Amino acid sequence: MASPPTSTISAAVESIHRSLSELTSSSSDSFDNPSRFTAFASRLQFILNHHHFLNSNSLPPALQTALKGIASDLSKAVQTVSAYRKRSKIFVLINCKSLSSSLQQHSSAIASWLALIESSLSDNFPDLRKKISDLSLDLRQSHFTVTENEDRVHRTLQKEGEGTQTSKAVQAAIIMDLARCLGIDSDNCSELLNQVKLLKEDLANSTSVFARRILVSLETILDNWSVDPGLSTLSVDREFEEEAHILPFKNFLCPLTKEVMKEPVVLESSQTYERTAIEYWFERCLDDGRDPTCPVTGQVLKSLELKLNIGLAGAIEEWVNRNIEILVKGAVEQLSKENVEVEGVERVLDVVYKISEEYPSNRFRARNGGVVVMIVKLLKNRSNDIGTVLRGKALMTLLSMAKDDESKKIMLDEGMTRLAIHSLTGSSEKEREYAVKLLLEFSSDEAYCTRIASEKGALVLLSSMAGNLEHPAVANLAEELLTQMERTDNSVQHLAAAGRFEPLLSRLCEGPDDIKIQMASIIGRMTLTNNNKEQIARQCAQTLVELLSKPEGRTSSLQALNNLSGLDDNATILVDCAVLPALVAILLQDEGSSPDWKELAASIIANIVSNPGHWELASIDRKGNSMQSESVVFSLVRLLFVASSQCQASILRILYGMASSPQAAESVAMHIQNSGDGIKTIILFLEYPEVEHRTYAFKLTRVLAERFGHDLAQELKLSDKLSLFKEKLLDDKSTESEKSDAACILANLPLSEDEVKTIMEAGFVKWTIMTLKKQKGISNGRTSRPISSMAEGLLGLLLHFTRSLDQETISVVKEHQIMTIFCEQLSFLAKPRVRQLAAVGLKNLSEAGRSLAAADSEPPPPQGFCAPLVFVCGRAPPKPSTCPIHNAPCENNNQLCLLKSNCIRPLVDHLRDEDTFVQIAAIEALSTLMLDMGNGYKRSVDELEKQDVIMAVVELFTEIRPGVLQEKALWMIEKALRVDGPAHKYSLNQSLVRALVEAFKHGNANAKRHAQDALTNLKQISGVSGKASSHSRARR
Repeated sequence: MASPPTSTISAAVESIHRSLSELTSSSSDSFDNPSRFTAFASRLQFILNHHHFLNSNSLPPALQTALKGIASDLSKAVQTVSAYRKRSKIFVLINCKSLSSSLQQHSSAIASWLALIESSLSDNFPDLRKKISDLSLDLRQSHFTVTENEDRVHRTLQKEGEGTQTSKAVQAAIIMDLARCLGIDSDNCSELLNQVKLLKEDLANSTSVFARRILVSLETILDNWSVDPGLSTLSVDREFEEEAHILPFKNFLCPLTKEVMKEPVVLESSQTYERTAIEYWFERCLDDGRDPTCPVTGQVLKSLELKLNIGLAGAIEEWVNRNIEILVKGAVEQLSKENVEVEGVERVLDVVYKISEEYPSNRFRARNGGVVVMIVKLLKNRSNDIGTVLRGKALMTLLSMAKDDESKKIMLDEGMTRLAIHSLTGSSEKEREYAVKLLLEFSSDEAYCTRIASEKGALVLLSSMAGNLEHPAVANLAEELLTQMERTDNSVQHLAAAGRFEPLLSRLCEGPDDIKIQMASIIGRMTLTNNNKEQIARQCAQTLVELLSKPEGRTSSLQALNNLSGLDDNATILVDCAVLPALVAILLQDEGSSPDWKELAASIIANIVSNPGHWELASIDRKGNSMQSESVVFSLVRLLFVASSQCQASILRILYGMASSPQAAESVAMHIQNSGDGIKTIILFLEYPEVEHRTYAFKLTRVLAERFGHDLAQELKLSDKLSLFKEKLLDDKSTESEKSDAACILANLPLSEDEVKTIMEAGFVKWTIMTLKKQKGISNGRTSRPISSMAEGLLGLLLHFTRSLDQETISVVKEHQIMTIFCEQLSFLAKPRVRQLAAVGLKNLSEAGRSLAAADSEPPPPQGFCAPLVFVCGRAPPKPSTCPIHNAPCENNNQLCLLKSNCIRPLVDHLRDEDTFVQIAAIEALSTLMLDMGNGYKRSVDELEKQDVIMAVVELFTEIRPGVLQEKALWMIEKALRVDGPAHKYSLNQSLVRALVEAFKHGNANAKRHAQDALTNLKQISGVSGKASSHSRARR
């Protein structure tokens, strides 16, 4: 094996000398490890300098290898020692474990290389071999470790690197440990800051997040530590009798917190600390995995026993009491000033708060000094002046003082509850937060809790705050306060009034009978929203129904059920809870029921039956009778004679509600008619002085008029009440509901021609038309029920007028343009019945117009001297233009002609109406245009084709099912197909042909006849064999 070049060996030797020179250049080191390693380096340097075996030109290979190894390890050891010497001491403490480990590793390596050198030397160098052997052995046996103090500080710094939050006391202990390890007095803040500054320079180019965390933590700790020892616990403003203030002795201050101690305790090291502060330090030591120490002395503690320093504690207490008296006196003087400044108020509040929080046993001094009363009065009298921030601070101070029962009583007596509630609307979150906290403190007593609930607006504000998720802290406090109040029985009603029903409902459903009755009474008296009514009904309706069976709970239950039944949606809930049998029994069967019970029962039933669709199927007794049964209706009618006034009104509502139900209307109306004097009895209430009685009497009479108009008319005539309805319409004092019902009643009564002329005289017709126009104007917006009913009734009155026209009435029609009025009402969207009546009115006027045109169609014979010349010359004077519908002259806007009054298009549009009765009325009106089969018939049909009437009727016929509407459409189609033009146009319309075939197969006799005639006409025109119609033959 070839020997290494001489230059390589020389470089290694030179590197060794250079490293040794650098290591031994420093005379002192701050840490023990580099000092000990330097001592070994000095011995090695001495050996190399005094024994020149390295100067030989031919060294054995083993020796050469050893020299190169020593050179490498020494070079690395220099870097480690350099870190000890050139880096900051705190940096070394952070990395002391890794640095000592590095020196240990290099020492062991150099020892091995020295052993190799010793074995490579010949026996000619016994002294050299002995020195090398000893140095190798010492290096191998050396231990480079950290001291206990260094280890403790290292562990602490590592914990800071984890970002652990530390208390002020722990931070102080860390500084003391660090200063002791650095050899610095812990009070020498400037030197400590300098060491941290050096560490910051060392880490300038570091990318270690861990190290930077340690730096930031140390900077923060030192910032806090550098604050001068304070009297912050009982700091006194200059205006607060500075001369009288007694400064604390130094031994009153805890070395860790730098504050006056409250509970001084002694360690085995004889050092005194604040109990909580030293306990925090002990916990930190244990968390760091190190033995607890005394922060001041650094002594490792064998025992963690903390003994109260009785003598010092007594001295501190005496000092505190004296200074608190001074502070309270100064606070009172400040608050007693007439124009105390805001800054002065803030200082007073800070002082009082600190006294209360840090020395709670001295709260009585502030209370006895009158501070509590003065702060409350400040909030009363200067709330706006001090602003929301100071109000919040005042509330915070009072909250702290409220932990003293006597102070709390003073606050309540001074009206602090109302002031705190007022602060719930404060502009700052802190003011609102402390207001809620103060109220929460007051609510710990049940009497105070009730007082809070009874304050106006308190619960509404708290409920609003509890639901405000933008401020969760305040919301949670408000919810806690509300929950606290829910436990108090006397607060239940107030909570319910604010919308929190759960306490009330839980007591109603689960409480004893007396509580249930009390809760039911509350519900009966409350003004509830619809949502509240539904919530209560769903949860408690069954309980309320069960209370009806108990005489002591019946009144409260009836009142509650009456309140809940005011919501239409609750009708189904109450019926499902079997409330009707109990109510019917109270109203109609129980002789012992008081008038009040009957009135409430009748009112509840009236509310329920006003909502059709569910109660009709419910049984009211064990026999299976329903509300619309004959016995119930008869009993209700009889009860009208003997019941109280309020009960009568409810019975009329019940009868009207049942008579308005689609499922029960027919049977109820029939039972009223068959009850003997039922109709007569109801008529008596039409002139009742109470509005509610009249209103429902009119409504019920209107329903009866629709079904038993003849019987009702006879009874009205016998009682001479027929004119009552016209009078009601013209009476300005009548309600809109009464007027609309009166109009509908008159419209549905079968009146003779004389009665129509008596009632519908010209002045009343004019009033009717004017009222209709006014209703039309109102209905352009949202149409109410009375308005639509009024329109229906007034149109019905005009129909009476148009059924039998003479010259006098025709002039009225033309004067008031009644056909135009009917046409305008076709656009009434709110109620199909109005559109139907309007179409019927157009039909009546159109029929009258055609009859009048037919009577005038015969031309008068020529008159005068030249009359015979007409026959001689064979030439008559020119005829005026004629209407294609009537084949007679019709001026524009003729009120008896659908064409000239522009009513055809609106009627065609209503062939597509959603209501079948409107469609039937529209097609009947259009059918009046095709009644005349004379010479002008073809011209009439052509005009209808031009107006798209025929096409619309064909489309309607092909889409609808068999019935009255289809039959009337078929009649018009058959009439139209008698004319060549339409017959040719629709001959290839397969949809029409199929519909005609279906009508021919499945229709009634009239439909079959019309369908056959229509198909015959289509087949003849299309060339299909078949017998031609007689009309076609006549044409040919």
